[in-house]
Amino acid sequence: MKTIEINGSARQELGKKSSKAIRKSGNVPCVVYGEEKNIHFYAEEASFRNLIYTPEAHFVTLNLEGKRYTLVLKEAQFHPVTDRLLHADFVQVFENKPVTMNIPVRVFGDSAAVRAGAKLIVKKRYLKIKALPKDLPENISIDISKLKLNESIRVGNIDIPNLEFLDMKSVAIVTVSASRVSAKSESDEEVEETEGAEGQAKETAEEKTEQ
Repeated sequence: MKTIEINGSARQELGKKSSKAIRKSGNVPCVVYGEEKNIHFYAEEASFRNLIYTPEAHFVTLNLEGKRYTLVLKEAQFHPVTDRLLHADFVQVFENKPVTMNIPVRVFGDSAAVRAGAKLIVKKRYLKIKALPKDLPENISIDISKLKLNESIRVGNIDIPNLEFLDMKSVAIVTVSASRVSAKSESDEEVEETEGAEGQAKETAEEKTEQ
């Protein structure tokens, strides 16, 4: 995974009043869940742009007043109306310890069913995985090329070395579902087949009559 650097400042005070003042000054209050203790800091809201609003997962190098920490984002909280980032939780990363995090799903490929008018539904935008830091991917790539109508790709269908998927194996990630266009196409094909069969039967009966 790629790494984003964030410059932070240690929080001297905690609580709602302090957090409100931090946000008012254009910063975001954060916490790091470390191995021995939690670290509370804040950083400029703009410094989270390439971490939060991206289709890929990243490591974060936190530069906190001269000390550097390697982190991954655990959770982000947003304002329900303005969608501004209100708070971010991080987990400290160690090379020899597995990390649990949500990795974005990236769908690629060209499904014949979708080309024919079926609807591709992405049901899981993120998958929860567990792996050593060196094995963490930027995204989970899902190839839909062979996906037919009413078929799904489930968590249990994905096998990536050194990754443990924590979502249930039966959970659907993507599904190809019939749309009005594809349903009409199938209906028309069925009518054509029926008419063809009826016509062929009629011709056969007429031939027998003539004989």
